[in-house]
Amino acid sequence: MAKPDRSIDPRILESAKKEFLAHGFDKASLKAICQDAGVTTGALYKRYQGKEDLFCAVVADTVEALDGFVQRRTSVPVSSLSDETLIKVWEMGENMLAWLHFLYRYHDGFLLLISGAAGTRYANFQHDFVEAMTTKTHEYFMEAKKRGLTDADISMEEMHILLSAFWTTVYEPFIHGYTWEQMESHCQLICKLFNWNQVLGF
Repeated sequence: MAKPDRSIDPRILESAKKEFLAHGFDKASLKAICQDAGVTTGALYKRYQGKEDLFCAVVADTVEALDGFVQRRTSVPVSSLSDETLIKVWEMGENMLAWLHFLYRYHDGFLLLISGAAGTRYANFQHDFVEAMTTKTHEYFMEAKKRGLTDADISMEEMHILLSAFWTTVYEPFIHGYTWEQMESHCQLICKLFNWNQVLGF
């Protein structure tokens, strides 16, 4: 049995990425993607079940990288952290720049997830991502409170609201097409705006 020709896959994915970035998932055209890639619609459907399957393939590397990044940063049990480390978790500076640098490496995929995914399984990506971050972040906060490092009262719901505002300041520069130089400057503004140590009473 002949092996399927996979040489056209990169062309399809690159054409799809361009089309999704230009028009979003809903308005993207499979016909335009095929024409740009120089393949037939039949060849595309042999590889992808449809437009959403193709979109998911385009953002797959970004989703995997995001999951891995978050996992690495949250895999250590909070109970094993020293008081100093638990407090430093909330310091922005290098932590914020590391996040932006990571996300910028996956610029196009991240942009698609936050602004071009309506109509796909990632339609609620912004909310879902914040929800996932809220759970772990509140766990850090409650551990600090348990140790008497803070006496602030912040519920899970309030933490979600704060993190929604915080992550909006991260999403928007991507949506507005910031260069990396602009991102670095914007990072300083985010750090000034969100003084977590003050908010959380450290």
